[in-house]
Amino acid sequence: MSQSKPAPQPQEQSHQPGSEEEMHPAPDYMPRFPGSGRLKGKAAIITGGDSGIGRATAILFAREGAKVGFLYKDETEGEDAQETIERIKAEGAECFSMAGDVGDKSVAEAFVAEALKKFGRLDVVVNGAAEQHHRPEMTDIPEEQMERTFRTNIFGCFHIIQAALPHLKRGASVICITSVTAYRGQPALLDYSSTKGAVLALVRALSSNLADKGIRVNGVAPGPIWTPLIPASFPEDKVAEFGKSAPLGRPGQPNEVAPSLLFLACEDASYMTGQVLHPNGGDLIGG
Repeated sequence: MSQSKPAPQPQEQSHQPGSEEEMHPAPDYMPRFPGSGRLKGKAAIITGGDSGIGRATAILFAREGAKVGFLYKDETEGEDAQETIERIKAEGAECFSMAGDVGDKSVAEAFVAEALKKFGRLDVVVNGAAEQHHRPEMTDIPEEQMERTFRTNIFGCFHIIQAALPHLKRGASVICITSVTAYRGQPALLDYSSTKGAVLALVRALSSNLADKGIRVNGVAPGPIWTPLIPASFPEDKVAEFGKSAPLGRPGQPNEVAPSLLFLACEDASYMTGQVLHPNGGDLIGG
């Protein structure tokens, strides 16, 4: 299925976090197997849930019985978000979406409040919103870009978790999407790699902080995954080669990452906290 997906074509997008609707070929985001009720009765919130890994995760969670709310940055006037909503509803799940900047604390607080209003509970928190910018030279990274990347990628995690934490009960799960770049770096994504290292450290520190409350905190560190961030970040010649250097010889698809988040969200991972899963196409990085 995903192994026979056509390779990415040369393409660029001029806006972050990018539009899935404009990508060619389109990413694979639909779950590949029937649901088994592993999140039945649970309520989940996902940042960056309109496209990419967030979309695949939202639909998979819905298939497994969860109510799903997602936050997205309204860069594409909601086309990606609407598609995701339709897919979630097709799974028979209750859902809502909200547009806003996760780096703004008031937006994060409003998102969590809306989830509580609609669902009456919170069981799973997924921090997936991110941005990245291709800058091969460190001296070319503007201060505003560095601050923006940190605000989205790590401040956003703090804002969402701080707002959600008073409402999480024993057995709840917090999942943060870090990256293979947190472990081996990426020379043209210096600020992005730094934020993903910070997310990794947050997972490890917060898991210990919340262990006595029975709230699990884990991470997922994807490798080269075909999402809108790629054409929105890299020049078209780099996009055409994306993922070919992975040991499996291709980029991964969002629906090849979402099952890792499902595992960490449900009771299958009841004895896991402070851990990171690595759907990265075979990149041996340790940790």
